[in-house]
Amino acid sequence: MKKIFHLSTCTTCQRILKDLPKHALELQDIKSEAITETQLEEMKHLAGSYEALFSKRSMKYRAWGLNEKELSEDDMKDYILKEYTFLKRPVAVIDDNIFIGNAKKNVEALIAFLSN
Repeated sequence: MKKIFHLSTCTTCQRILKDLPKHALELQDIKSEAITETQLEEMKHLAGSYEALFSKRSMKYRAWGLNEKELSEDDMKDYILKEYTFLKRPVAVIDDNIFIGNAKKNVEALIAFLSN
């Protein structure tokens, strides 16, 4: 798989996508095309946990009171599948490699990987 899961209305995702070297990567806007359970399980396999994919920065994290709960891996999986904003974005899956989120080091690693 060579795919980037992103949110088209997110200016950070837009900036990152613009800065990426041009490759034949499939883009999936997670708002208009929901993540499937199979896709999420593949991401979890590469990332090692659902927690690595789960965004606690989502506005709904506090609004839904999740900050006051201890979430299990299954809880995080369910929330990501129910609400796209709980996925750290962007997530790039390229063969057996995964790059999660918009932290500078992750974006630089993705750009370096695609540049080779």
